[in-house]
Formats: sequence, structure tokens, C-alpha cells
Amino acid sequence: MSSAETVPPANLAALIHTDELARFDYGDDHPFKPLRARTTIELCARYGLLDGPGVVRIAPQAAEPAYLERFHDPAYLAVLRRASGGVHDVAALARGIGTEDCPVLRGIWEFCLLATGATQACVAAVLDGTARRAFNLVGGFHHAFRGRAEGFCYVNDAGAAIEDLLARGLRVAYVDLDAHHGNGVQDAFYAEDRVLKISLHESGATLYPFGGAETELGAGRGLGFNVNVPLLERTDDEVYLETFEALVPPLLEAFRPDVVVAELGADAHVSDPLSHLRLTSGAYYRLVERLCALAPRLVGLGGGGYDVFRAARCWTLAWAAMAEREPQDGYAGLVGGMMFGSENDGLFDRPSPTTGAAKDRARAEARRVVEFHRRSVFPRLGATSP
Repeated sequence: MSSAETVPPANLAALIHTDELARFDYGDDHPFKPLRARTTIELCARYGLLDGPGVVRIAPQAAEPAYLERFHDPAYLAVLRRASGGVHDVAALARGIGTEDCPVLRGIWEFCLLATGATQACVAAVLDGTARRAFNLVGGFHHAFRGRAEGFCYVNDAGAAIEDLLARGLRVAYVDLDAHHGNGVQDAFYAEDRVLKISLHESGATLYPFGGAETELGAGRGLGFNVNVPLLERTDDEVYLETFEALVPPLLEAFRPDVVVAELGADAHVSDPLSHLRLTSGAYYRLVERLCALAPRLVGLGGGGYDVFRAARCWTLAWAAMAEREPQDGYAGLVGGMMFGSENDGLFDRPSPTTGAAKDRARAEARRVVEFHRRSVFPRLGATSP
């Protein structure tokens, strides 16, 4: 029996958050808005999801630099720390700091330590019996590499958490639902057979980071443990959920992870300004429900989401799924939903299906990728088709 199974959880779910994370500002013109987390907390409070039996809230502490060194090159962290003090030099730029995506930001070092500390607290919560599932809204910086910043991500808290879990002798499944391919995590664990990496994302032909093809299957002992599912523009709930069900449950059941680390990026939502997929908030709810059913322990990380209000609604529903709570709007009929961009429809969107030739293309491509993995990956892992 693994250490992930030795302590029965006291609660279903732990929400790891401090408003200090939500206050950090990347700048008015930058798409990444940590304040999404504050909006999510406000929505969770409105819908009665923060208190009661089975849930616990934990204020995180900043991680020690040594925790980041589990994943990152110490020389890179030294450059990041200098940049956090306002130093903008060639050494920083060579490490990806000082670009439009990852500008030099005063205080970014302290922000990264606190965000990583929240993910570290998630790991602790699911291993020490505090909860079966834990959620860090301001986490999931999956584009950062071991030695450089990329894609709004200065450190890779998901990667550090995976290294932590591996050091404890645990098997880890990393499931990435962000619209953008989780390239930093893939690169770090590409040759690792103790980490099953599954990323459903918009095709690199149309979206950053312009990779994540299904043919990237891993290397060495990790061959077959890297599963990319590139999806065409305008992929909707129906096609996405069909694809998820065809691949994720059988792969997780075959791999038998001790812990699932899930990147719950809300940027595949139909309203997101940076991607071209067409998921609704209802799809996010169903996806997280399925992950909760499949994962013995679940670490959920926020990831992307650049329509602030829609992302907050998706994560409110993700938290409801983790806590197994039915959202109850105490203000229904009194306060309009427009303040949260919802047109009085509550947390769930109206259906937004793709139709015609675009739907046919999206479904055909998704099914092609599914069949590719059934031929190439399923036999290696001993998975069977549903």
C-alpha cells in the first residue's frame, strides 16, 4: 500500500488560497489576471460552497526556494530572483524573462514562492489525510521549463509538485485540460515512466506553444507515457467529452496512479480571447466530476483562463465537483447575474455547439487521434478501450 493510501481523508476537498495571490498584478495590458481567483472565491461564497461538512480552507505559506530547486536549475532561479528586484539584463532575457509574455515584474519571486507554496500545500493536504482533493486557484504554471520562463510562467509549480511526489515513491498522472499544450511538464518528464502525462489542447497548428502533436509519445523508458490530444479549432463540448472518455479513463485505470495532478485551465471556454475551442462551463463541471471519480487523490491547479468572469464560473463549478456540493444561489431573484458576466443564467452556460462542416472536421480529427493512441499507447500501458 502506497503512502497516498495510508491515511483516510478527513474531508472531500481543501481549497488552498490567500487573497495575497489574487492581488499580484502582471500589468494592465497583460492577459494573465490573478484577480480571477478573488472572483472565484466571491462566486463560491455566493453559491454556498465555502463552508459546511467535507470542505476545508487552507491559507498557504510561501514555499522554500529548495522546493523550487526540486524542478528548476538553481542558476535560473538566481536570475529570476534578481529580475524580481528590477534587474533587466541579458542574463534574464536569455532565460525568457523580459519578454512580452514574461516581463520583468517587481515581486515576481515572492509571488512565485507563494503560488508554489499553495501547490505544495495541495500535495500535503491529499497525502496527510486532510482531504481527498485539493485546489490551488493560482497554480498550474505548466509552460515554465527547468531553466527558463515561458508563456506567462516563471516557475513550474506543477513540475515541482510532481518531483515531490516522485521523491516519495508515488506514481503520478498529470492530466492537462488547458487549451494550451503543457510543454514545460512534458519536456521535464518526457523520459519518465512513473509519470503518465495526458494533455488535451488546441492543436499547435493554431495555438501557442505550437507543439503537442500526438506523435510525441515520450522517450526511453517513458515511451508511451506521454499522450497528447491536439484538437481542432471550434471543438465543442460533445466532441471534447467524447474524446476525454475514450482516452482518459482507460489510461488512468491501466496506469493506476497514486495521485492525479490536474491542470484545470479554463481557456478552452468558448468566450476565451486567446484560444479557439468551444467548451462551456457545464463541460468543465463534467470533466472535473470524472477526474474526481477516477483519481484516488486529486491535486487541482487553475492554469489559464483569460475571460476573467467565465474562468471564475468554470472554477467555481470545478470546486463544487471536488467538494461534491450542489451550488445554491442565495441571491437568486435579488441580484442579477450580469455582475459575473452570466446574463442571469447562473453558473452554467447556454449550449454552444459547433455545427456543419466545422463540427464534422473536429470530430473526425479527434477520432483519428483517439485511434492513433489506441494503437500506439494502449498496448504499452495495458489499457483497454471502453
